[in-house]
Amino acid sequence: MAELGIRTRMLVKDVMSSPVITMDENGFVLEASKLMAENDLGCIIVTGKEGKPLGILTEKDLVVRVLAKNAQASKIRVKDVMTTPLITIDPDATLSEAARKMSRLNIRRFGVMYRGNLAGILSSKDILAVTPELIELIQEKARLEAETKEGPPPEEGSPLAGYCDNCGLWSDTLKEVEGDILCEECQAERETAQE
Repeated sequence: MAELGIRTRMLVKDVMSSPVITMDENGFVLEASKLMAENDLGCIIVTGKEGKPLGILTEKDLVVRVLAKNAQASKIRVKDVMTTPLITIDPDATLSEAARKMSRLNIRRFGVMYRGNLAGILSSKDILAVTPELIELIQEKARLEAETKEGPPPEEGSPLAGYCDNCGLWSDTLKEVEGDILCEECQAERETAQE
C-alpha cells in the first residue's frame, strides 16, 4: 500500500473534531451547560489567559461536581469543577496510540495540540466511528496477503481443508453438503442414509 502513496496508518488528525468549542475559566457552569446542549457536546475545553487550554469540562464533571452536590450551576465557575490539566495528544499520533493511551489513562477525550495551539479534540466516540472501516481494511489486507502467498481463493465446490462438522476429524477433502462441511466418509454416509 505504501508503494502506491497510500498512508497505511490512520492518524488522530484524520478523525478529530475541529474547531473546538471553548469557554473561559471564569464562565459559569450554567452557561457552559447551555453551550454544551446547544452544540450537542459532551465536553467543552476550558481556556485561560490568551486562550490557552487549561482543562476540560465534561458531562461527568457536571454530574459529580455540580448535580450530585445539588449546587447552583449559575453561581459556580467553570474553573472550580473542570478536570485539569487537559491531557493532550499530537495530531500525527496514530489512532492505535491514542486508543492505548486513553485506555491506560482511563479517559475518553484528548485535546489535540499542534505547535502549542488547540487544533481539535479526539474522543473515544471518534475512534469508534471509524473502527468498522478499520476492521474491514484489516480483513481485506489479510485476504490479499493470503491470495499472494497461496494463490487465488478456492473455486466454488472445490475441496477444503479443516475439521468435519459431523465426525470432528481433520480432512483435506471437505465439501459442503446441505449447510454442513463434511469429510469424504461422512459425505458418503449421508448419501447412503438419504437413499
